[in-house]
Amino acid sequence: MGDNFRVITSDYVRVNVTNSQNSAVSLEQKFAKSLTIEELKNKLEIITGGCASSMQLDLYNGDKFIAKLEDGTILGSYPIENDMRIHAIYSISYIAENVPKFEMSDEQYKDKQNTVRDFLKKNNLGKYNEEEQKKMAERKRIQAEEEARLASLATIGSRCLVTAKGPRRLGTVMYNGPLDGKSGIFIGVKFDEPLGVNDGTVNGKRYFECPPKYGSLVPVSNVTIGDFPPENYDDEL
Repeated sequence: MGDNFRVITSDYVRVNVTNSQNSAVSLEQKFAKSLTIEELKNKLEIITGGCASSMQLDLYNGDKFIAKLEDGTILGSYPIENDMRIHAIYSISYIAENVPKFEMSDEQYKDKQNTVRDFLKKNNLGKYNEEEQKKMAERKRIQAEEEARLASLATIGSRCLVTAKGPRRLGTVMYNGPLDGKSGIFIGVKFDEPLGVNDGTVNGKRYFECPPKYGSLVPVSNVTIGDFPPENYDDEL
């Protein structure tokens, strides 16, 4: 970053907000420094009633101008401190029809300072934290291996106990495989009692056959395979 900017490490900042439509009114607000300037403008639109798309933000310390808050940057990349002032300027003529839209290439954005990407890279956050990315990949690998192991036990016709939230449910495995629109392995279960949510059909696609309300497709991690003989519910009457 240039000499005019520094990264502020605290999470929030308390500032006064003024605007060009009513400069006599000053509102005290608290904002997260992780906000992008676009997100900040959207919040100020609600507070001041101005239009975010025609908003220009200037940062002041008292009456001393500090910086113009540019789109594509984050609030915490500016030398902002408690009790400073953000002044919102609105201009109806700011938006003009038939003005060519400015588009920035990925290479140009990569080289630009004070952007969200620049902040993440310099602070080793998100996808730029190589160590955390390795740990995440390892957790996903272990989870996939465990799902595959559990799925290998859930053969069609096996008795099972479903441990998802809700009452204790015993049933028989009727399906083992993917579920459209979902990631992971799902087990189709025909319950001994009408404690399910479907008849083996989900979003118009049939995965297995069973009476209405006797079927469910649940993540393999919620299914325990074992010697679970059908309970005699009639004895409880």
